[in-house]
Amino acid sequence: MGAISPNKAGFVLGAFLGGWHFLWALLVAFGWAQAVIDFVLWLHFVKPIYVVAPFNAGIAIILIAVTAVSGYALGYVFGVLWNWIHP
Repeated sequence: MGAISPNKAGFVLGAFLGGWHFLWALLVAFGWAQAVIDFVLWLHFVKPIYVVAPFNAGIAIILIAVTAVSGYALGYVFGVLWNWIHP
């Protein structure tokens, strides 16, 4: 395999993580998040003890921004390491 662009890798992972958390924010906004998290925890043999808080647009924006930026940084580092290991 050849070199990959760290910038593109960062954008792809950032978009994926930001998009995933955007979908979570939509679930919270529509009131479906509690049922989803209860089901996922039940599938993992975990007794649900968490309660999803009411939707807050400001917190949702921060969640999406932080995960997108973190995803970009992680993807960028992955791209740099990939190119370093695979010259």
